[in-house]
Amino acid sequence: MLHTVLRRRAAGESVEQIRPDLIIPTGKRKGQNPGLASIYRALAEHGKAQAYPEAVETAHADFAALKQRDRARK
Repeated sequence: MLHTVLRRRAAGESVEQIRPDLIIPTGKRKGQNPGLASIYRALAEHGKAQAYPEAVETAHADFAALKQRDRARK
């Protein structure tokens, strides 16, 4: 869904215009439209990931190390 929003926003559409065309594929809200706040949150996270790719990589590596350590304890 994020790629659709990014592509359509680049074409000049607003989030409010895009939202009715988005459908949640899984989960308890399957088949419904996402909320505006959810879309804006996803856009903000994407913006942070684009602005700080090294921080995202580090966070992913730290998380993987924690998961591996937890598995080793079991």
